[in-house]
Amino acid sequence: MKPTTMAASALAGSAGVGVYLGLVTGAVPVNLGVGRTSRPLGPLSIEVQAPRETVFDVIAAPYDVRAPRAMRAKVAVLERGSDMVLAAHFTPVRGKLQATTVETVRFTRPERVDFRLVRGPVPHVVESFRLLEQGDGTLLTYDGELGTDLWGLGRRWGDVVAAKWEAVVEASFAAVKAEAERRAG
Repeated sequence: MKPTTMAASALAGSAGVGVYLGLVTGAVPVNLGVGRTSRPLGPLSIEVQAPRETVFDVIAAPYDVRAPRAMRAKVAVLERGSDMVLAAHFTPVRGKLQATTVETVRFTRPERVDFRLVRGPVPHVVESFRLLEQGDGTLLTYDGELGTDLWGLGRRWGDVVAAKWEAVVEASFAAVKAEAERRAG
C-alpha cells in the first residue's frame, strides 16, 4: 500500500472516529433537517409511595439554586427563569466518555415537568414527566418523542440513542422513588 493511500485511510478512519465521538457526546450535534423521522420515547411509569408535591420537589431538586452536591456532577443550570431553566445534563456513556445534552426544563408545579432538547446527540427530543395523585401516593409517568435526520441511517442512530435515553430515565425514576419515599417516610 502506498504511503499516500495509508495516510488517506488513516485520515478517513480518524475522521470517522471523530464524528462518532462528536455525535455520542453531543459535542457535534447534527441537525440537517433532511429526512427527519421521529420515534416515541416511553411510555414509562412508576408508583411512588409519597405525596405528589414531595415527588415534584425531588425531581426539581437538581435544578434548584441549592442543588445537592452529588447532583452538580450530573446537572449544571446555565440559565434560570421563574418556571424554566436551561440546563446541561452529563451522562456517562462508556469508560470516561460523557455525553452532554442541553435542555430547557419547564416546571408546572406540582403536576408536570417538560424537557426540550437544545443540543445533544440527536436534533429533536421533547419529553414530559407527569405526576398523578393516586391514593396515598403518586403515579410518575414519562413519554416523549425523539427525532433524527437522514432517513434509515438516522432511524438506526435514533434507536441506539433512545435505548440509552430511556435507560437513563428509568434510573432517574428509581432514584426519585427512593428519595421521595425516604422523605415521606
